[in-house]
Amino acid sequence: MPSPTFADFGFSAPVLEALTKKGFEEPTPIQALAIPLLLHGTAHLVARARTGTGKTAAFGLPLVEKLSTPGPKVRALILVPTRELAVQVAGEISSFAPGPTPRIATVYGGASMGEQLRRLSRGVDIVVGTPGRVIDHIDRKTLDLSGLEWLILDEGDEMLDMGFIEDIEKVMDAANPDRRVVLFSATMPYAITRIARERLGTFETVEDTTNPVQAGLTDQIWLEVRERDKLEALCRIVDAEDEFYGLVFCHTKIETDAVARALSERGYAAEALHGDVSQDMRERTLGRFREKKTLVLVATDVAARGIDVERLTHVVNFNLPFDPESYTHRIGRTGRAGNKGTAITFVTPEEYRRLFALRRASGDGLHKGTVPSVSDVIDAKRSRIIAKASEAAREVLGLELPSHVDESEAQEEGSTETGGSSADEAPENEAPEGDEPKARSKPKAVKKPNPNVAAFYALADELLVSLPPREALASLAAAAYSGDLDPSRYGEVRDVSVDTAATARLYVGIGKQDGAWPKDVAAVVKRLTGLPDRLIDDVEVLERFSFASVPFEAAEKAIAEARKQRGAPPVRIATPKGGPGGPKRSYGPKGGYDKPRPYRPRGVGLGDSGKPYRKPRPAK
Repeated sequence: MPSPTFADFGFSAPVLEALTKKGFEEPTPIQALAIPLLLHGTAHLVARARTGTGKTAAFGLPLVEKLSTPGPKVRALILVPTRELAVQVAGEISSFAPGPTPRIATVYGGASMGEQLRRLSRGVDIVVGTPGRVIDHIDRKTLDLSGLEWLILDEGDEMLDMGFIEDIEKVMDAANPDRRVVLFSATMPYAITRIARERLGTFETVEDTTNPVQAGLTDQIWLEVRERDKLEALCRIVDAEDEFYGLVFCHTKIETDAVARALSERGYAAEALHGDVSQDMRERTLGRFREKKTLVLVATDVAARGIDVERLTHVVNFNLPFDPESYTHRIGRTGRAGNKGTAITFVTPEEYRRLFALRRASGDGLHKGTVPSVSDVIDAKRSRIIAKASEAAREVLGLELPSHVDESEAQEEGSTETGGSSADEAPENEAPEGDEPKARSKPKAVKKPNPNVAAFYALADELLVSLPPREALASLAAAAYSGDLDPSRYGEVRDVSVDTAATARLYVGIGKQDGAWPKDVAAVVKRLTGLPDRLIDDVEVLERFSFASVPFEAAEKAIAEARKQRGAPPVRIATPKGGPGGPKRSYGPKGGYDKPRPYRPRGVGLGDSGKPYRKPRPAK
């Protein structure tokens, strides 16, 4: 069955023309589900869709189509969790409108109340605002919702997390009881479903079931690094990319400031964004980020809510997200609208267990990578320098480079492992012994050069008076790029395996009371994972359960196989009560580990002998 088009929904010609100008070709899954119901139905709608799936257009296009004629009162109210999202939603809906209607106004805290009052007094059809400021206007009698036809709740779960649930209910009480309610949320926590059941009565539901990982637009990588090496790893990642334009997520305000400051001190265009940043400064910071004057925005989850910046190349989880949904929200900010993106997550050895949950949530999308080596970073920079020089030759000097001289050839010539050969190895105007000099054709002028190009040629002439050509070019490169090509600017990122192997501690639900010995536990793990004996380490048998250390990847397999195999003991990752890094050898109620549920095998063990685990006690 062919995918629907926007024309299939019944939009008017002016709206379709506006969509064509914006480059919209076909609806996203949530748009295909929601738009027909909103255009042609009358029931309330609850839609589940993550950030970045085109949900603004899903409710914005029907509003533009339905509200093309101005009314005496506000006809639609869109509640959003943040000021930034209010501005973005209003701008997006305005771009769909083929003419001056519907009239749209934004109301949010931190902005001039006077300007909002003047805008509302002139008459508007759609108001986009945050709950707090909307209630302020309702209390002032400057926002009349008695004629409201549509109430849109966007990012419902985010508003719930930010404590707006009571404000939402107050707005619903003040609105026209015959209004139609549309609720969009990435998740459906209990408070959201309660509002839907108690406030809406009968409603329709739609859900975008596509997985952002399965869409293949976001390459998801996790890197195993120590806590103190994260900043160095981040710097290498930024420098190894031809273009890095992304968000870096941290857990705390203090860490956000520290990471942004450290990046700035090392010469990166980075800024911090968190809850303590004033509204005025926040808007200026986001403005610089959207204009790409800032290329790395370091933010907390709360501060990043409502940020919708197009064409981000990277999202970096400087800290592992607390839950899979947070992870999905974070990485959903790249790989949008058909563009490729990369999500990188730093994982310390103490966080392996939490990584299990993320890998289950991401399917097969999350895979392990390696931190770029210093040589890889320097090579990437050299390639960019050569590409930039070639571009300058074409764009500034107006030259056409010989077709047989490409960038890779230019890199190979005169280069060694350290980035260049010495004059002793290849003297000026002299080929190495036994080789013929390569014939080179001169670049040809193909267009009128930059009017200032004479200054560059004059500089070249002056340099060639005092230096041979090769040394003159090398000196210019050193003056411009010596810092970029200096390996000493990078610190060490030690292999985690130097300090601690990438292993996981398995809980196995058999113990001494079942007659199990260390070799029996090892046999269970071996049967589940297929590992050789040398990779099953530190087996510890307690009264009702046991522990064994295995490579991280094998731990996942052990858990999956234990669920499949009949009669297998329960297997899971051992978790200290105090979290990762808790005591290793103190278990049970008075120790560091949760008290597990005892397992009693029913006559069939998984040991090499195939006999029951319970063995007769030796005679005294």
